[in-house]
Amino acid sequence: MSKPKVLVMAGYGINCEEETSYVFEKAGADTEIIHVNDLIDGRSSMKDFQIMAFPGGFSYGDDTGSGNAYANKVRNHLWEQVHDFVQQDKLVIGICNGCQIMANLGLVPGYEFGKREVALMHNKTARYECRWIDMKVTSEKCVWTKGIDVLRCPVSHGEGNFYAEPDVIAKLNEGDQVAFRYVKPDGSLAGGEFPHNPNGAVEDMAAICDPSGRIMAVMPHPERNWTFYNQDNWTLIKEKAEREGVALPEEGQGMKIFQNGVSYFG
Repeated sequence: MSKPKVLVMAGYGINCEEETSYVFEKAGADTEIIHVNDLIDGRSSMKDFQIMAFPGGFSYGDDTGSGNAYANKVRNHLWEQVHDFVQQDKLVIGICNGCQIMANLGLVPGYEFGKREVALMHNKTARYECRWIDMKVTSEKCVWTKGIDVLRCPVSHGEGNFYAEPDVIAKLNEGDQVAFRYVKPDGSLAGGEFPHNPNGAVEDMAAICDPSGRIMAVMPHPERNWTFYNQDNWTLIKEKAEREGVALPEEGQGMKIFQNGVSYFG
């Protein structure tokens, strides 16, 4: 069985391309990190890949709004390639800054590709938030979240406050497109309560997908929990496991997302 090829987008201010490439490789894919300018110049082409990933970072310094300048560059020079890509039976994931880029490009919620219908606003705390959170799968259709219940991973953003007009929110809920919601440690919805909902996102939304479930934009960083020892509370879990005689997990919870992406083509 041939491995799916993953295009990991890179560019000015993107800083999580190496981690994103690494977890996809660990999940069984072949990956290639490609600068947006090399795609524009024709040195590489999106048509050669099955998965596209927009990694986290601070593209163009977030100077014109998070993910906005990068999205404009893609829209102005690569939109035909992107549009062709998402129309096929392929996958797209955007993480943190990549989530913001996808929202600005109108790839999610995906009712009309290219039309911006959701936004990531400044955190309600009015500061950059870097902390571990829990989020729960709330969609049955999303390809990326199969087999996951609750996932613990970090957030690292200043503009993660998900917002959309009420009619779009209703459509997301009705279409089973809310992939993850922020929850409290006991698994109940955060209810907008800080720090469980770290940014004030409407209805605790942490990730959404398009109507097909193939395209997901997620604000937290699952790639930063690829090994058990990355998790912030691993020492507590290790102590409990030793006392109860339970084997420790070998992988971090976030790996399942990338394994799902790879296995889609299996």
